[in-house]
Amino acid sequence: MAHSGKVYVTTVTVTGGCEGHAVSDDGVLHVQLRCPKLNGASDGTNPEQLFAAAWGGCFQSALMAIAWKTGDDVSGSVVMVEVALEPDSQGGYGLSATITVDIPAMEQKKAQELANAAHEHCPYSRATRGNIDVEVTARSLC
Repeated sequence: MAHSGKVYVTTVTVTGGCEGHAVSDDGVLHVQLRCPKLNGASDGTNPEQLFAAAWGGCFQSALMAIAWKTGDDVSGSVVMVEVALEPDSQGGYGLSATITVDIPAMEQKKAQELANAAHEHCPYSRATRGNIDVEVTARSLC
């Protein structure tokens, strides 16, 4: 099927909800899903972990693209995405996120500027903007 204007398309099929399986259309992703455990180690990957991993990868790519344009070196950067599942005001559950960006050998103000720009540029950040609470913090490792 042709996807006019789309740069990349993938499909992941999930059976069994958060206690099931997720398989990508190319078979590379094949993971046992488990609902988040509130105590102890989980025996599978939960959807929140997958979301955090995907967002972190996208965010760091956005950071690298911004830095390439500005001539800054973020090659040693590390992006950590914390996704929290919490009760919402309607009696259900919602998400919140904290994104922490470590950039070695960079002034704190500049690191925060790059992190903020990456947050504006990242498709995952744009998709969640206004829908969940997100905090972006850069830490300079000078």
